[in-house]
Amino acid sequence: MPAKAKWAQIADQIRDQIASGQLAPGEKLPSTAQLKDEHGVSAGVVRQAILVLQMQGWVEGVHGVGVFVAEELPQG
Repeated sequence: MPAKAKWAQIADQIRDQIASGQLAPGEKLPSTAQLKDEHGVSAGVVRQAILVLQMQGWVEGVHGVGVFVAEELPQG
């Protein structure tokens, strides 16, 4: 079975942190630069992970401010 894409691994990790309460609703996520350094990937990989989480309703981006855990999290 092929390894999961890096962006998917990062998205899973952030989703798990939100689901477990490590990251609370309204809390700001680390910056793209911080996440890329932490995971050793490009900014594009981090942006892809964040985009997927936004589409799934886990996070909300505020242009010029940052990305925040959604106030109302997806069910299920």
